[in-house]
Amino acid sequence: MESGCDPLEPALARATESRSNRFSALAKLRAVMCSRYVLKTVAMGQMVSLFICGTAVTSQYLADVYKVNTPMLQSFINYCLLFLVYTVVLALRTGENNFLYILKKKWWKYIFLGLADVEANYTLVKAYQYTSITSVQLLDCVGIPVLMALSWFILGSRYRVIHFVAVAVCLSGVGAMVGADILSGREHNNGSNMLFGDILVLVGACLYAISNVCEEYIVKNLSREEFLGMLGLFGTFISGLQLIIVEYSDLTSMHWDWKIALLFVAFALCMFGLYSLMPVVIKVTSATSEYPN
Repeated sequence: MESGCDPLEPALARATESRSNRFSALAKLRAVMCSRYVLKTVAMGQMVSLFICGTAVTSQYLADVYKVNTPMLQSFINYCLLFLVYTVVLALRTGENNFLYILKKKWWKYIFLGLADVEANYTLVKAYQYTSITSVQLLDCVGIPVLMALSWFILGSRYRVIHFVAVAVCLSGVGAMVGADILSGREHNNGSNMLFGDILVLVGACLYAISNVCEEYIVKNLSREEFLGMLGLFGTFISGLQLIIVEYSDLTSMHWDWKIALLFVAFALCMFGLYSLMPVVIKVTSATSEYPN
């Protein structure tokens, strides 16, 4: 009788071990993907996208369908809502970091933040009068590399190679989108208008990057209520002043109806929801996808 082991046994053992490792890796991946943290992050990201989509669609309808040329009024309503909710909450706060203390020590910083945020909203909403909603949404992504650069120098964030590859792809897409808009505009004899709209989007995206870096720092190191409360205060003041200077004639000549009013309300609620949710998203994840040194 011959002795020895079956030559197929080692191969079968390796195959079984490999299959077991595969199943183990899949189980771990499924556990990570289905964890409460990931599901919560995805859900909040979808809510942010929904609010952004709502502001984009309502702005496009107001600009294209109803020929409403009041981007500052749209933002002013949102800042008023922030003021009525978060500035009031901040004013009721007691203790060392109360409203008067913050106003006395940091007023000039929040004026700068309010100015950057107000002008970012103004230029981006204004762009809908000159270019398409697709161009606005795609070109707005230029804020990502600007945000990364600011976070690198201001917040000390550091990035992996994949982040820089993504930035290169983003910038190449921006260039392609601007070129496509110019060519499309030439066919319809409005190339200069579309280019101006694209420039407004790029300026707004850079200003949003400044505002978002400030937001991330304040939310992570101070509080969500302080950021939203002070932004509501100075945003209302700055946007109200600019509204009177820039859009007074448009307001007096505007013909209101319930559809226009509904679009204004929808835009303001989407913006208010976006501003209220973003600090929570930043607290849970990060506005810049950075990793520590």
